[in-house]
Amino acid sequence: MASGRGRLNSKETRVTVIQLITQAVKDGARQTEACKIIGLNPKTYQRWTKGAKLSDARQARDFTPPNKLTECERKQIISIVNESKYSDLPVCKIVPALADQGVYIASESTFYRVLKQEKLLAHRNKTKPKRKVTPPRELKATQPNQVYSWDITYLKTTIKGVFYYLYMVMDVFSRKIVGWQVYENESMNLAADLMTDICSRENIKQTQLTLHSDNGSPMKGATMLATLEKLGVSYSFSRPSVSNDNPYSESLFKTLKYGSSFPDKPFDQLKEARNWVEKFENWYNNEHLHSGIKFVTPNQRHEMLDEEILAKRVVVYQRARAKTPSRWSKNIRDWSYIGQEILNPLKIKVT
Repeated sequence: MASGRGRLNSKETRVTVIQLITQAVKDGARQTEACKIIGLNPKTYQRWTKGAKLSDARQARDFTPPNKLTECERKQIISIVNESKYSDLPVCKIVPALADQGVYIASESTFYRVLKQEKLLAHRNKTKPKRKVTPPRELKATQPNQVYSWDITYLKTTIKGVFYYLYMVMDVFSRKIVGWQVYENESMNLAADLMTDICSRENIKQTQLTLHSDNGSPMKGATMLATLEKLGVSYSFSRPSVSNDNPYSESLFKTLKYGSSFPDKPFDQLKEARNWVEKFENWYNNEHLHSGIKFVTPNQRHEMLDEEILAKRVVVYQRARAKTPSRWSKNIRDWSYIGQEILNPLKIKVT
């Protein structure tokens, strides 16, 4: 039986312990040794068997702190914080204000504790409380042209403080760059024109597509939103100042700007910037083996050729393993097909 007095407090357990020790003593065992095996102090056993009560006879301590607030003081605190001149002030200002008047009732922490108990810690002044921003909704794509992500990034020019603006739209499922343009300024009208062109080229039907972006003015402008509604495109936005809500576009821009082909010097003319982005798009869509889609090109996945390509890789690896099995301690590399992409997946809290 496990030792520890806390585990022997139930009446049923004590009865069982007394019976076991009593039987052991009758069979010739010493009482001290029998108690030791069970993990019970012999004096405790003797006390249990001497009296009729088998329950814990200890009395719970009823302790009241000597410095506890009186009910009158509690009511005084509640009355003060609800006075008109204090109702808009936080406790950290009420306590020193009272001290300036020669009044001390309790410490700041005590004020807070009383207010918490009385549920009076709600927003107290006229300013609006901090707005709770909910995460963007989860977007799933099981094939191309279901979910797009887009953003705008700066391209440096030879004039300090002047930039070109690269508008770039990508397909979340395939990672393909489905449209882009470089302009001299940010504009919701230019963004609307770009989306109109993309929907036409990709043959996007009504309610087929959802477009995700951050909270920039070109993304949420009236003209842009009206154009999306006309095209039958749903829209989704990131939380303010949360770049992680638009990870696909952020990753694309990192590949663009940190690749070896990105110019070391700023762009001199708009045409020069557009020519470079055109070359980058061709490389990215047709040559770049993207790690996020099992190292196929975005165009191969956009054209739904990746499943066949990955199946052929499995065959190659299986043949190699069969030829030299001693070199393979585990299974072959995972070339399984990725059936869906999820933008901003819901996070389930584990309790």
